[in-house]
Amino acid sequence: MSNTASPDPEMLRQLLEPLLEDFNYWFGRSKKLLSSERIDFLTETEQHGLLERVENALKEVSVSTSLFQATGHQVGVDMATMKPWHTLLMECQAVGMRYYRNQAP
Repeated sequence: MSNTASPDPEMLRQLLEPLLEDFNYWFGRSKKLLSSERIDFLTETEQHGLLERVENALKEVSVSTSLFQATGHQVGVDMATMKPWHTLLMECQAVGMRYYRNQAP
């Protein structure tokens, strides 16, 4: 009899691996923008705070990815953990879109 409570490692890998890669990629882009450009519609404190949150999220994604790989794709990431990442990515996307829109001639 199969244990339906056990996650299917292949299914977890197919779903979670690309999602973690996306979080890593987009947080990396956000970090690059926030650390290399002055975002004039944010105060320096706001920009620094956003950069710190992005750097923390990158660390969390890295730890989650490492655990996911170390367990042979046997564990997932709780939605309560990913929801703040998604919210932060949406915030970064809005900042990036506004920044690049302001840069257009």
